Amino acid sequence: MKKTLIAYSSTDGHTIRICEKIKSTIADQSNVTLVNIENSSTTQLEDFDCIILGASIRYGNHKASLYSFIRDNKTLLNSKKTAFFNVNAVARKEEKSSITTNPYLKKFLKRTSWQPDLLGVFAGKISYPKYNFFDKHMIRFIMWMSKGPTDQTKTFEFTDWHKVEAFSKRVLAELLIN
Repeated sequence: MKKTLIAYSSTDGHTIRICEKIKSTIADQSNVTLVNIENSSTTQLEDFDCIILGASIRYGNHKASLYSFIRDNKTLLNSKKTAFFNVNAVARKEEKSSITTNPYLKKFLKRTSWQPDLLGVFAGKISYPKYNFFDKHMIRFIMWMSKGPTDQTKTFEFTDWHKVEAFSKRVLAELLIN
């Protein structure tokens, strides 16, 4: 059975939920390990047949640890079957929810010059009640500017779980089974 690593960079935990969904979909066909990118230095990446990276966006950027991980492991990543997906609130808009139209994915690919075998974009979640004062007001302002939800007493999940499932099935078909 092939071995798959799912490494994530998550700010509020929603990317982890998406990774867990992917893991549950592919676990019958692959031995799956889930790890935080920030704690991955002890993980033997060469032991995996497939590496999936998932990362959230906050204030228009991925965490620096994601870029460090890719920079430090780029040669190895290029020798493996790989997938990458990002999670962001802008992807709640249909016109910014594909791999060709999402501005954060385009920026990421340009910055890293890494070309994973499979790409994905998923709309994230806004959890106003969980945010600290600064994040709550900054995100609310961003949502107001982009005509998104601004009620600070609520949580808004935009993730299309059918899209996550379809991505997971593509991982199986294109990266693990062939």
